[in-house]
Amino acid sequence: MKKISFLFVFLMSLLNAQKLTSDEISIINQGDANTALPIYQTTDEHQHKTLLSLSTEIDPLDKNTAVLVKRMKESLLSTDGGVGIAAPQVGINRKVIWVQRFDKPGEPLEYFINPVIVWRSELQNLGPEGDLSIPDFRDQFYRSKVIQLEYVDLKGQKYSEMVEGFTAVIFQHEIDHLFGILISDKKEKEKNNAYQKVDAFKKADSVTR
Repeated sequence: MKKISFLFVFLMSLLNAQKLTSDEISIINQGDANTALPIYQTTDEHQHKTLLSLSTEIDPLDKNTAVLVKRMKESLLSTDGGVGIAAPQVGINRKVIWVQRFDKPGEPLEYFINPVIVWRSELQNLGPEGDLSIPDFRDQFYRSKVIQLEYVDLKGQKYSEMVEGFTAVIFQHEIDHLFGILISDKKEKEKNNAYQKVDAFKKADSVTR
């Protein structure tokens, strides 16, 4: 029964994933496919509009998805200490992110396709965040201490895991990008919200920030 249920969910996910447009395919494959894609900036009106747009699911089995994933990693590696990136930041409003896993040995970079946060803890961290797409902006934000994440890989295999600490913060930041939420706007919208301050960062979580 579980196999049938999983197959149904997987097939529905593929059906919901719209095919890449010709414009998206052009951006993904522009120039050398082994190099970084330019990172969009809020200082450019057209790029800012893309960053504020909602992202849709992507077909993990599309060959262009693999190219996008590869080039996004190169984009992240080209930055000065970036710990995560989302597809809208390279001009593609699709649900793909890269995150540095500070919760794993060796702190590897890992990609996630069609990621969804299905649960968040009420306990929250307060910590600093910046953004590769927003020049000269950094502030303090509250994020859930623990999240439950679901996603697929390039083979369409579905995964579910619990993530906590600083890595959970990165996931929440990058998934916000998929909803067109920028931390600069988030700060403005949440300025009247009240939170109970909890210092939940572990030392090991923040030393490599």
